[in-house]
Amino acid sequence: QVQVVESGGGLVQPGGSLRLSCAASGIIFSIYAMAWYRQAPGKERELVALITSGDSTNYADSMKGRFTISRDNAKNTVYLQMNSLKPEDAAVYYCKFSTPFMDYWGQGTQVTVSS
Repeated sequence: QVQVVESGGGLVQPGGSLRLSCAASGIIFSIYAMAWYRQAPGKERELVALITSGDSTNYADSMKGRFTISRDNAKNTVYLQMNSLKPEDAAVYYCKFSTPFMDYWGQGTQVTVSS
């Protein structure tokens, strides 16, 4: 059974940092690209960052230089280090991977950026 579970969200002040984690089980984790998405209230879900099985990374323009995606295949976990957080980064952050047959999403973790 495939499971994707995010953690690490919370309340942080503007300019602060958070590290999100996403643990996947029931899959051969190392062969899949993993991605972080986010969705703010009233907005569409958007891609934040992606890391391939070969550790190549890609970021949305507004996250470049502030966010870092990484993975630990031994722990079946992908991380999102978020620095210099802004109020507009507040959203529910989701982890996703895709097989040729379907997408698997986690339940999301809430990030709130407020003073």
